[in-house]
Amino acid sequence: MKRSHFLKLILGVPALMLLVSCGSKQFTQGKYDDINEERLLDDQFNESDMRRIADTMVESLSQSRVISSVRQPPVVLVTLVKNKTAEHIDMKSMTDKIRTALIKSGKFRFTEKEVREELAGEVEYQEESGYVDATTARKKGKQIGADYFLTGEITTRIQEVGKKKYIYYKANFNLVNIDTGIIDWSDEKELRKFYQKRSVGM
Repeated sequence: MKRSHFLKLILGVPALMLLVSCGSKQFTQGKYDDINEERLLDDQFNESDMRRIADTMVESLSQSRVISSVRQPPVVLVTLVKNKTAEHIDMKSMTDKIRTALIKSGKFRFTEKEVREELAGEVEYQEESGYVDATTARKKGKQIGADYFLTGEITTRIQEVGKKKYIYYKANFNLVNIDTGIIDWSDEKELRKFYQKRSVGM
């Protein structure tokens, strides 16, 4: 019995090792990649697409008539930026990238809709709680109103024939004057990517 049990154990070890080697593999070693290099590892919207769109919009808006005709940097509120594709696209990351570059240019200022409630609560606390020195407390009615809305959308069209696949993206952004409702600036960026299927095992 002991010998039989021993033989089973010996024969079972290679099988166990085979199962382990065929199991799921994990990435265990990595290094930093050049973020400026374009990596099209799949047919999804990626950071290279986002960077191309953002760079185009920042350059166009920075050189627009909106800037050449004003004495001081206009205040912009980002809103209504829509993803009209079938993919998941992080639109907030894209608009954050555009906003950061425009702020760094010194030609635009931005207000943030998402922190209005926190701002109102803090101003109320400083004014009314009695815990803050009145000479340093922020006062209601001091916030700067936005001059413009920055709006936009991304759409896509896919053509797939045989082993070939073309993906077309169009991003459009507008700067809408809040006083007049007029679009004072608009631009678009088109991208088209090509993919080809490979036969499995070839």
